Amino acid sequence: MNRRHFLSALSLGALAAATGATAETIAPLTLPDAEWKKRLPPQAYEILRHEATERPGSSPLLEEHRKGIFACLGCDLPLFDSNTKFDSGTGWPSFFRAIPDHLKTKTDFAIGIPRTEYHCARCGGHHGHLFDDGPKPTGLRYCSNGAALKFIPAKA
Repeated sequence: MNRRHFLSALSLGALAAATGATAETIAPLTLPDAEWKKRLPPQAYEILRHEATERPGSSPLLEEHRKGIFACLGCDLPLFDSNTKFDSGTGWPSFFRAIPDHLKTKTDFAIGIPRTEYHCARCGGHHGHLFDDGPKPTGLRYCSNGAALKFIPAKA
C-alpha cells in the first residue's frame, strides 16, 4: 500500500467513524444475463440490468407511505428506510438517505453531462441517480426507479 492509498483509507475511515457509518461485507450476487431475464419482470430487467428509466409518474411506489423498507427487486438487499422517502415532485420515488454501504456509485455521461448513478451493492442493479437538491438533513435526493424496488412493510 502506498502513502496515497494509506491516507485515503485513513480519511475514509475517519469519515465513516464521524458519521457513524459501519462497513458491512455484502456478498456479491452475479448471475448470467439469461438468469436475470428469467427472474425479473421485463421493465425491472431493463432498468436493473441495462440502466433504463421508467416513465415519470408511473410507479405505484410514489403513493407508498407505510412504514417499511424499500429493497432491490433483483436481490432483496434493503436500500432505503421509508422514513427517508419524500415527495420530490419529479415523478420518481425519492429518498434523502440510503442504508449505509448498500449502494455504490459511478459517474454517468449518458446524457452528455456527468451525473452520479447508483447501483445495488449486492447485485449491481441500476436504481437511479443521486442529486444534491434534496431536503435536510442530507441535502441529497436518491431519484429511484420504482420498478427496480420492492416495498417490504414493517411488521405491526
